[in-house]
Amino acid sequence: MAAPNYGYEKRQKELAKKKKKEEKLRDKAMRKLSPSADGLAPGDPETDVASLERDAPTVPDLPTKNG
Repeated sequence: MAAPNYGYEKRQKELAKKKKKEEKLRDKAMRKLSPSADGLAPGDPETDVASLERDAPTVPDLPTKNG
């Protein structure tokens, strides 16, 4: 009976891991470049970071300990 080739198995695992990582990076880049699937464009207030920085959310003032 032949002995298992652990080096080959390890290399195959490494290749699969590398391929998966590249696919994730590619998918992430595609999501960054294309508009979201929700139909929200980059200029929408829900997704536009600049509009969130300009228009701070209104939060009611909470009473403090001293008054």
